This record gives sequence, C-alpha cells and structure tokens, in this order.
Amino acid sequence: MGLGVEAIIYNLFVVLLIGVAALLVAKRTNVSFVPLLIIFGLVIGSVLRVMNTYVVRKLFDYVRVLGLVIILFSEGHNLHWPILRKHITTIGVLDTVSLVITAIIAGFVFSYVFHLPFLAGFLYGAIISATDPATLIPLFRQHKIREDLRTILVTESIFNDPLGIVLTTLAVALVLPTAPSARLLTSIARFMPIYAASVVYFIYEIAISIAIGVAMGVLTYYIIKLLGFERGDELFLFSLAMAFLGFFVGEKLGASGYLVATVIGIVLGNHHTFFKEKAAEALRMQTLIDTEVHFNEILATFATVFIFVLLGASIRLDVLIKAAIPSIITAIAVILLARPVAALPIIPVGKWSWKEYLFMSLEGPRGVVPSALAGLPLSLGLVYHVPKLIYWGEYILTATFVTVLLSIIVETSWLPYIKRWLLGMESE
Repeated sequence: MGLGVEAIIYNLFVVLLIGVAALLVAKRTNVSFVPLLIIFGLVIGSVLRVMNTYVVRKLFDYVRVLGLVIILFSEGHNLHWPILRKHITTIGVLDTVSLVITAIIAGFVFSYVFHLPFLAGFLYGAIISATDPATLIPLFRQHKIREDLRTILVTESIFNDPLGIVLTTLAVALVLPTAPSARLLTSIARFMPIYAASVVYFIYEIAISIAIGVAMGVLTYYIIKLLGFERGDELFLFSLAMAFLGFFVGEKLGASGYLVATVIGIVLGNHHTFFKEKAAEALRMQTLIDTEVHFNEILATFATVFIFVLLGASIRLDVLIKAAIPSIITAIAVILLARPVAALPIIPVGKWSWKEYLFMSLEGPRGVVPSALAGLPLSLGLVYHVPKLIYWGEYILTATFVTVLLSIIVETSWLPYIKRWLLGMESE
C-alpha cells in the first residue's frame, strides 16, 4: 500500500475511530485516555494489521510536527506569568539541570540494557526527557493537590516540552553531524571541545528561540489589535498561522521552532501582564483569547489522538517482543531512578521538604513530546541511509513506547495513594 490519497483517508478514518473508542472507554472507566490510545493503536496497527506500517510511519513524520506546534502553542496560553515568576527557580532547575540529568541517566541505562553505544542511549534519554502536560492537567483536575505543587509540575511540563525537543536536536546533531540541524553545533565545535560546544549550543538554542518567540508574540498581538478582530473566527486562523510562521522562522534561523511557537502562546495568553491596556480593551482581548484557547484545545485534542495512536501503530511487533524486557527495565529506571535523582537539585534552591520533593519526583509521566519524537531516529536513518541509526531507531521507538505507556499507567494510578502518604491529603 503506497502513500496515496485513499490510503491516507483510510488511515485517518481508523485513527479517528480509535480516538472515539478510547475517549468513550476512558469516560466510562474514569481512567486516562492516553494509554488507551497507545494500546488501541498497537492492537489495531501492529497486531491486527488493520493499518499499514509504512503509511503509518509516513503519516507520523508529518503529524508529529504539525501536532506538536498546535499542542505547544495551545499549552503556552495556559502558562501564567505571575505564577511562573513566583516559582521561577524551581521550574528553571527542573527544565534545565533536571532535564539534562534525566537524559544522561536514562541514556546510560538504555545503552547498558540494549548493549548499544552511549550516543544511542543519550538520544533515547533526550527524547523521553520531557514530562507531559496532556496527562498531568486532566489528572490534577480529577485528583486535587496543593496549588503550588500543581503549578510547578504543570508549568514544568509545559515548558520542558520544547526544551526536550531542543535537547533531542542536540542529541541528533551529535549522532548525525551531516543533518541540517547539526550545522550550528559543528560550527561551534571548531572553537572548543564537542561537549563544551554542546552546552553552548543548548543555551543558545533556548535564548534565541525565546527572543524570536517574544518578538513574534508582540507582533501577533499588535496586528490583532490593529485589525480589530470582532469575532473569534479570524483570530483562530490568524493566531494559528502566526504559530506556524514562528515555527518556520525559528527553524530557518537555527532556533527551535517548537519553543518559538510556545513562547508566542505565552505572550498572547499573558497579554494583560505584558501590554498596557485600557479596561475595555483588556476585556475585549481576553474574550477573544478565551475563545481562541477553546478552539486550540480542540485542535490539540485531535493532535494528541493522532500522535498517540500512530505511535502505537508504528511499533513492529517482532521488535516489541524481542525488546520487551530491556524496555521495561529502562522504563522503570526512568520512573524510579532518573526522575528522582534529576529532581534532587530543587531541594536546596526551593527549600522543599523531602516529602514535597519525593511527590514531585514521582509525578513526571512521559507523553506527547516523547511519543512524537519516538520515530525521529528511525526516520532520519532511513532518509540519510544510516544503517546504525535505523538499527538504533527501532529500539529507541520501542523503548520510548514502553516508557510512555508504563509511566502514564503507573504515575496516574498511584497519585491518590502517594498524595495521601506524602502530602496528607485524602483522595476525592
């Protein structure tokens, strides 16, 4: 089956049908719909072979980019600047130092259990380094926890999604220096050792992406104000167009287009903080933004369904069976070793108690971004005809699939118990 129109339409139909089934089951059983999407995708695609693996992986290459831009732009609106500023130190440590430590520890475990070089492990670690707001936000609505802890975990997950992508871009540049995304790192490495260049590259990517995102966000705001949109329809199209333009500009300038799109969303979602507005103007703008957020959240739900279902359907059953045990070991290490060790630096900087630290370290499920990036190494290996990257890519895809699935199931299931044990809060 080629990638013709009929094949695409058929697979879109199957994905949407699986999405409906997962949402209905989740609603009636009161469980997270995300692991259901992955499991249903695996069963329909890899076990029953209702979906063609070649077509699924080709679709995944496009969906992961388009879907992530929409999801991150939408999530950016929900990141409130006053709360972010209050806990900036803890969140900053979690989104930088802890992110890198997670990737390194997970990388060592992966390379050890799969008997692969550390670079393959670091690529896996970078891919699974980001936590998942798509899982945490509905989970914290169902099970109430303290506002400060909820804010930190959700904000961390919103911001470390694009930063996890930046770290993955760095890992790809180390593994595949011929890739277009590696040109900047290669240029920096001419003047210093590769690992020092990697640190400079990571910091540069964050700084330039935020700068471009702020500039694009301010531009978007003033164009909206200048054109005087009275209805939401025009705003929906224009703001989303600017998010994709921000992604394009960011990528062209050597920045992270995903982080640019996120920052544009942050600027629009915090317009009342960043811009001087009269009361009437602020109210009109907030009404428009609230409507836009609702629209973006619907699109983000579509994107989430496609990413998780296609992730499950992308898995080769023979590779999954062969790599099941090492993948499970790696996933457990991410949950019980990498995340807790990586979160240790927040204790002194945020003056958190050991119980508060332990709660935050045990609630870091992996989700949308790792799922969207899971097939990237395999895809790059196929595009650039790199046999070792194709070989690594199959195991990275499988291990990421297991890590996402296991972390979501475990960390959503034990929340009522650990919050009562560590925070003294009864479960609703």
